[in-house]
Amino acid sequence: MRLSSCGRYINAMQQEEKVFWKNSSLMGEGLWCQGAGDAGVVICHPHPLMGGSMYNNVVETVQDVFSSCGYSTLRFNFRGVGESTGRYDEGRGEKQDILSACEFVQNQGVKKITLAGYSFGAWVCCRLLHDKLSQISSTILISPPQKYFDFDWEGLKNDVEIIICGDRDPFCDVDDLRGKAEYIHSRLTILRATDHFFSGQETQLAKHLKKYIHEKKLKKKLDFNENGVKVGTNVIW
Repeated sequence: MRLSSCGRYINAMQQEEKVFWKNSSLMGEGLWCQGAGDAGVVICHPHPLMGGSMYNNVVETVQDVFSSCGYSTLRFNFRGVGESTGRYDEGRGEKQDILSACEFVQNQGVKKITLAGYSFGAWVCCRLLHDKLSQISSTILISPPQKYFDFDWEGLKNDVEIIICGDRDPFCDVDDLRGKAEYIHSRLTILRATDHFFSGQETQLAKHLKKYIHEKKLKKKLDFNENGVKVGTNVIW
């Protein structure tokens, strides 16, 4: 048994297992953990050409929190990473990778899928959201690097529930993100003294992910303005 980021001990029944699935003509590789209910999360890692993989510290933190809080989880490698076949496709084929991962979790009985994308993974998630897929119930973006990638926020109103980033992230323009979060009706949480890689700040990230999950489970309302639009920025001191 081990202590999770949610402060609970995880038993053997909650451990991840290596899984593979057909991804068109390719093969996808991931780590799957079966939860108790019908809710699950698909976790998308940072840039494949910059060392990103499903073993990234942020990806592992997201998996740890969601698994501890009862969700089924799948973290996976994009094409060309680890044992996932294929090669890097500049975000095009990676959209298909996410779709195939979602199909895998649906085949395991998951009915409510949350997408959680970190860095490059957040960018690919945003690209996928424009397809308005019915199987995606909610989306979390962690450190979307809008200084590095061109994010198209048009048409994403109410598609992203929360954006999390650090105030020292060289790839994220926090001021710009404030405006974009308000525009798409997303909550924005900014962690102080935190850069793009969350080194040493995994506990703070876990804390706010746990809070997000807790609010969803209790069906608590997020902050709304006078027009009924979901807004709000939390600065962690």
